[in-house]
Amino acid sequence: MLQLLKILDDWTNNLDQGKQIDVICTDFEKAFDKVPHHGLFCKLEEYHLDHRLLHWITDFLCNRKQRVRVNGCYSQWYRVESGIPQGSILGPILFLIYINDLLSVCRTQCPNTKIFLYADDAKVYNVVTSDEDQKNLQRVVDKVKEWCDQWLLSLNVTKCYHMSYSSRQSIDTSYYMQQKESACIFQKVDYIKDLGVFVDSQLTFSEHIHQKINKAYSMLGIIKRNFIHKDPRTFILLYKALVRPHVEYANSVWSPLQKR
Repeated sequence: MLQLLKILDDWTNNLDQGKQIDVICTDFEKAFDKVPHHGLFCKLEEYHLDHRLLHWITDFLCNRKQRVRVNGCYSQWYRVESGIPQGSILGPILFLIYINDLLSVCRTQCPNTKIFLYADDAKVYNVVTSDEDQKNLQRVVDKVKEWCDQWLLSLNVTKCYHMSYSSRQSIDTSYYMQQKESACIFQKVDYIKDLGVFVDSQLTFSEHIHQKINKAYSMLGIIKRNFIHKDPRTFILLYKALVRPHVEYANSVWSPLQKR
């Protein structure tokens, strides 16, 4: 939530000044399953963690084995050389430690370009007023790809999007990522879903409001069909539990801007 507030505050200020913001939304492919243990331990050692804690994390991740069962037949046991157990409290922390240096890598390439990380999602954006600004953002994208190749993580290009925010006529821009011998151009979209909030190119949040209204009416329909005989107190409890969370989710992000 704080990340959304910070980003949208920055975008709004730039839009008020008539500037264009180009955003690249990336997604790590099967991120938690592909983190190599050797690379993770190298980064943990760089943080100078206590050796006892490192041994504890090693015992938590290593010496795991898995096999496959098909029609009652089992494959051989294979060692698990990569991956962080999902659903654990320690998993997200270890993944963030693994990708944390990506921030400094991108800022070194272009100080004006900003990058925000949340779990396996990364947003890179820059104010675009000239061709040079577009080239700088493309250089950062190239640096992200280079980092992924070095640390054995891959980006799901089909889930990487490009979006331009502008209150006026925008500059036509496009971005790509080099994949082997070809360049994959990022799909340009009119809105993106960021941490559960639909953000459109004009920051009006009209798509988000439309989605939330439809969801609220859908939940009210479920209540009406399944709870025929209900007193006011029961309906209020159902409304607070099933409907209200949808219409109030992240309202501190989109509601103030909508009032403007």
